[in-house]
Amino acid sequence: MGEKVAAHAAELTDRQCYRRKLHECLAGLGILLEDKRFDRPRNLMGLEIELNLAGADGLPRMMNAQVLERIASRDFQTELAQCNLEVNILPHRLSGRVLDQLAEELRTGLAYADRKSREVAARIVMIGILPTLGIEDLVAANLSEIDRYVLLNDQMRAARGEDFALDIQGVERLVAVSSSIAPEAACTSVQLHLQVTPGRFAAVWNAAQSAAAVQVAIGANAPFAFGRELWRESRPPVFQQATDTRAPELRAQGVRPRTWFGERWIESAYDLFEENLRYFPPLLPIAGKEEPLRVLDEGAVPELAELVLHNGTIYRWNRPVYAVSNGVAHLRVENRVLPAGPTVTDVIANAAFYYGLVRALAEEPRPVWSRLPFAAAEANFDNACRYGIEAKLHWPRSQRSGGIAQIPAARLVRQELLPMAASGLDAWGVEPTDRDRYLGVIDQRCKRRANGASWQAAAFHHALRNGLDRYTALAAMTRRYSELMHRGDPVHAWPVAWAVERPAEEGPKGY
Repeated sequence: MGEKVAAHAAELTDRQCYRRKLHECLAGLGILLEDKRFDRPRNLMGLEIELNLAGADGLPRMMNAQVLERIASRDFQTELAQCNLEVNILPHRLSGRVLDQLAEELRTGLAYADRKSREVAARIVMIGILPTLGIEDLVAANLSEIDRYVLLNDQMRAARGEDFALDIQGVERLVAVSSSIAPEAACTSVQLHLQVTPGRFAAVWNAAQSAAAVQVAIGANAPFAFGRELWRESRPPVFQQATDTRAPELRAQGVRPRTWFGERWIESAYDLFEENLRYFPPLLPIAGKEEPLRVLDEGAVPELAELVLHNGTIYRWNRPVYAVSNGVAHLRVENRVLPAGPTVTDVIANAAFYYGLVRALAEEPRPVWSRLPFAAAEANFDNACRYGIEAKLHWPRSQRSGGIAQIPAARLVRQELLPMAASGLDAWGVEPTDRDRYLGVIDQRCKRRANGASWQAAAFHHALRNGLDRYTALAAMTRRYSELMHRGDPVHAWPVAWAVERPAEEGPKGY
């Protein structure tokens, strides 16, 4: 969720100063881009995963502070709610055996974190939305005790001026209200970072936007939210509505939500940062002492702290990132599309598919975004979230035939996009054994029409057919998911049926 800051009431002068600093930062970014004062190509990637804490009963545990105290590693950090934490993997060069190396680091780190969690009767669960979370679990009192979260919640509540409303129609309908942004914490994701040069940024971001729907379709893992079966990937609608600072009148006027897909293909990273200033008022108007234009005049590289902070409060599914490391500026595309889980193998397979496909799409002589209207890409994203691996997506036909076709996502991946992802991984220099292993996981998911979302839904209905009520069935399914997640076989190989036993305790209430 970004940097820690001191919570305080934002005065009018703070906002005026902050807005001025934001525009100075944007001007400074423009100068850096024009002067090409960025890091050289390094082919660096990074990975972050948001996690849930649940007990042996499958119910959420609000105890990340106790767990993190026992883990005692900088690789693990707090997240918005007390039932969440995050693991960060250090940047790696995208080449060689990087995929297997990432898998081993993740398995080791998560196993250690899980052992420490068990000391306080909790388990690590890697899942898009913990199915047993109730709306009463995610209230302001259960936010992590971090100043930034307190201030962000206060500012978003003030901007909205009324309770946050959730109204999502899927397989079932969810209607709920919250006096805080806490329901957003239900959404746990995998964030894939790719460092790119300014000259390549627009092509990579456009490629990532083009691929977002396909990522969701094959990687969906959040079919339940607050006791209701909704979309196959329910994180996007939950996240958008839980962070929507617009009153109904502003929505009717076409004011953009802070969580959004975007509205156009871009030509430069500058386009995205400029849109963020033009469309979105600051939520955390905290100005530092750095004068970015003066720093540039002195030949140094500014941190652009105000721009970075503001950027962190706008939740694009592919977010631009500016950062400075060892005195050198760099840009990253942060892909926020994927849900957490189900297993380490599935996470790395999703990452392999993304990095390979984005490379291939970005280097096409006639790129897909020159042939696919942006509105179609946005509609694809919506369809993929609703229907998961059964979604049908619009995609350009071959350049010879032309036009746009509607194609089942699984067929599109197997026939066209997996070969492209393989060529992209080859271009990165990834070892063929790693390439084939992890892309093979994606192929099997598509062949069997099976991913985390389809397994959760099928397992839940299996439990219902075995006589459990819906709340007990959700808990039983969550326990089974956790067991299989820790066993480690990729989700397409998980059995749906198992011996369902009615637990002695009652299921979660309040749905």
